[in-house]
Amino acid sequence: MPIYGLRFRALGQTSYYSGPAGLKPGEHVLIEAEQGHALAVIVSGPAHPLSDQEEPLPQILRLASPEDVRRGEANEQLSREAQAFCRQCIRQRDLDMKLVDVEVFFDRSKLIFYFTAPSRIDFRDLVKDLVREYRARIELRQIGVRHETQMVGAVGNCGMVCCCRRYLRKFAPVTIRMAKEQNLFLNPAKISGICGRLLCCLSYEQENYDHFHKNCPRLGKKYQTDKGAMKVLRANMFRNSLAVLTEANEELELTLEEWQALSPHRPESVQNPQNPPRQAPKPQIGDGLLVVSAAPDNLEQLDMMDELFPQEEPDSQRGQENGGEGAGFGHGHDAANGDAGGGQGDPGKPRRKRRRKPHSRPE
Repeated sequence: MPIYGLRFRALGQTSYYSGPAGLKPGEHVLIEAEQGHALAVIVSGPAHPLSDQEEPLPQILRLASPEDVRRGEANEQLSREAQAFCRQCIRQRDLDMKLVDVEVFFDRSKLIFYFTAPSRIDFRDLVKDLVREYRARIELRQIGVRHETQMVGAVGNCGMVCCCRRYLRKFAPVTIRMAKEQNLFLNPAKISGICGRLLCCLSYEQENYDHFHKNCPRLGKKYQTDKGAMKVLRANMFRNSLAVLTEANEELELTLEEWQALSPHRPESVQNPQNPPRQAPKPQIGDGLLVVSAAPDNLEQLDMMDELFPQEEPDSQRGQENGGEGAGFGHGHDAANGDAGGGQGDPGKPRRKRRRKPHSRPE
């Protein structure tokens, strides 16, 4: 079966499916997705399948009918209305969160609200408002700033649409070490993307840089070679060469093959012990992003998710818990006398008194 390129959104990523012959670019089709049926538009194809293709591609169910196209347009309109309603609820409840996008399932059985937030916030009341308004299953999913740029889209420093919007499926880890090894100017405005994180394209050529630096000597160090002592000045990955300074203060450019042929070695490498290998950093468990889902028949379960949201106690309640006459003055502890706070009836843990060390007297 021929292969077609499909898109679910304008300027979105292209996914490839196999389908019947006779389909043309610009036509709408239905495919099987995690949320049931989904509407997509053909942007490329038909193309012949690859001979070395290992895994079979998902298949197109059928050509979309005019009724399916109208339902898809109605879902897009519902998504825009849901965004406006959700932003209004966020402003009314003064929540520190930013709504990014709303995804509506084809059968309207579920709505997913994607948002960003600097920390965890209690948005259970917001979920209840959305469930009462749309009478469907509501899911609030917290995403990072990179995924926000991937969903919204933007133009990068290169003048092209961001890679994450066009074709990137997964985000590769990018570190500042990559920028240093590529001899880039460490200006945050130059090496950061629209999302404020390091550019994803820094990892594209990192494998070549790792291979080059693995065979390259350390810069600024002196080596003993068959032609005398030489100091490594610069390295050029694109030319696969080194710039060295000889004992006669003559600068030479050698390729890595010519450098290895000189049998270089450090003079102090035999005396100094090898440095112990660095321990790899422990991977973080989870990303701290929340995903909460609720339906009209299980709204009461949101009240039992206290462990997922930050708990803040008012100052008046904290003062009452400390008991005694000092309840109106914060915690009610007497720092001068070392009092446990509030006298008798204090439910808090008593403060441990310090023992004064006796002064040593001369005999």
